Amino acid sequence: MSLNELRTLGRTGALISPLTLGTLNFGSGAAPTGPAESVRIISAALDAGITSIDTADIYSQGEAETVVGQAIHGRRDDVFLATKFHGQMGSNPAHGGNSRRWIVRAVEDSLRRLKTDRIDLYQAHRPDYTTDLLETITALNDLIRQGKILYYGTSVFSPAQLVEAQWIANTNHLVPPAVDQVPYSLLVRANERDVFPITQQYGVGVLSYGPLDGGWLAGAYRVGSGQPDSSRFSAVPGRFDVQAPFNQGKLHAADALAQLAARHGLTLIQLAVGFALNHPAVTSVVIGPRTEEHLTDYLKAADVVLSESILDEIDEIVVPAVNFLERDAGMVAPHLEYPELRRR
Repeated sequence: MSLNELRTLGRTGALISPLTLGTLNFGSGAAPTGPAESVRIISAALDAGITSIDTADIYSQGEAETVVGQAIHGRRDDVFLATKFHGQMGSNPAHGGNSRRWIVRAVEDSLRRLKTDRIDLYQAHRPDYTTDLLETITALNDLIRQGKILYYGTSVFSPAQLVEAQWIANTNHLVPPAVDQVPYSLLVRANERDVFPITQQYGVGVLSYGPLDGGWLAGAYRVGSGQPDSSRFSAVPGRFDVQAPFNQGKLHAADALAQLAARHGLTLIQLAVGFALNHPAVTSVVIGPRTEEHLTDYLKAADVVLSESILDEIDEIVVPAVNFLERDAGMVAPHLEYPELRRR
């Protein structure tokens, strides 16, 4: 496997690289990677053979899209450009969600920031439990007819929502979602149970993100090594606390996976990215480097091919189709997260 071996994105016929450059870390202010370095990373990724970039309007409140627009100037036709809508922009709660009213505004803002006349893939960043899915799908179909987007997709939709979206589109003679974006890693495998079989059944391409599970698979989370230094520790309370009882299973699994990688002459990052790339449902793995050094580590992993025996060893450490934490799925459904909804 290499970056030059492009993959077909679901049933679209579009070819993209097996690694997609994610831009969550790019921007200014709270973003860990400033604009100048972000542009350098994007340029280096494209020079190395990455052809797909994934961003979102919510990343640094539009600044990540602005950086991407600057970086791909003069190279737009060589880039498969994906962005997302849904998250609240600014202080107005009406400026977000999956309604037609917000989508037609959000797409114009993203096109302006990205300095382009079309978005290759426009994704609903999360489900919207207050908007009828038909309204969202109809609005996105209108954008396709207008030439503002070429394809649309979902992100972190439940299996039932994925099937519903396909049914609604086909029943109403509309273009169905072409892509789903989900978390997937050695430690986050629940999507193997339902989501991946559904995407394969309907010919939906998959962009998987979080191959290092937020840093759990970067190599520092080891038994007896103490709490790794990470901004995520305080930003997401509890999720990265190695002392928390609910994280003990994940900590021991990360340690065992690091030992497995070392036995086979691999870094843990190589093992993690190679694992995500190995699943036949996954078209491309979204990587999120904060520095050019991080990008180099990810690029080295693109060439890793895991044998069946290594995959069997992984399955002995981490049970297939299981997540350690509910939150690792990318979101917690409202009817599970809030007691007042669980008990009504």
